[in-house]
Amino acid sequence: MLKTMQPVLVAPAWAETAAARMVQLTRANRAGGELPAGCTRLGEVNGTRRPYEVDRGVAVVSVAGLLVPKLGTIGASWATGYDGLRFQLAHAFADPDVRAVCLDIDSGGGIAQGCFDLVDWIVATKKAAAKPVAAICSEEAYSAAYAIACAADSIAVPRTGGVGSIGVWLMHWDYSRMLEEAGLKPTLIQSGAHKTDGHPYAALPEAVRADWQGQVDALRQLFAETVARARGLDVAAVLATEARCFEGPVGTAEAVRLGLADAVLPPDQAFAALVDHVRDTQ
Repeated sequence: MLKTMQPVLVAPAWAETAAARMVQLTRANRAGGELPAGCTRLGEVNGTRRPYEVDRGVAVVSVAGLLVPKLGTIGASWATGYDGLRFQLAHAFADPDVRAVCLDIDSGGGIAQGCFDLVDWIVATKKAAAKPVAAICSEEAYSAAYAIACAADSIAVPRTGGVGSIGVWLMHWDYSRMLEEAGLKPTLIQSGAHKTDGHPYAALPEAVRADWQGQVDALRQLFAETVARARGLDVAAVLATEARCFEGPVGTAEAVRLGLADAVLPPDQAFAALVDHVRDTQ
């Protein structure tokens, strides 16, 4: 289970995968050595190679795996950094050979920090660049990944995929019983009444629970407002989804009906439609 004491934007069914990716990310950061195959450090990208592939005038930018604020690399299939996405999209919007951008999304979400700032930046920058952006789900776009999809002009999802999970969660672990059975009793020495709020060695105090609940509620409101503004929907209608994942043939059709997606299409057909749009507007 994903152990987190900060708000996350992750679909519930994806929590175990997210936890594994977080462990992988931690190990990679500690190693500080060779990058996984296909990865490139942002500082090593120069003018001789684009940080994305271009297919018939469309820059393809991958949004895959666990989404985190800072990764420092691009090209990984198991994790994507908001820093890398901003880097790639800034180049694509400024690239004279790029007429449109495809966000190739397959992710169950990630960390809340930095997500909505990135979404707002994409919306503003694509408008200034006057280049269309299409979000094409190669399978799923949940939670943080769905927020990023909403920065695009259109969202396509395959009938076996899914979108949504417009919600926020945070987890507290209480290890006190386990420690008691092991004969261990921690003593916390702190300065500042809130310095150890939410520590895992005792039950969560009601005052801290209320504070954390307020945090996730505020983030969910921000999420809903972001989706509503981008998709032309009512905030109340977005909140009424109650963080549901719209998946499979029935769920994706419902997502289109509610305005959370624009089409149920296989990725190749969605990309072909984007290429046709680029050609027709030349």
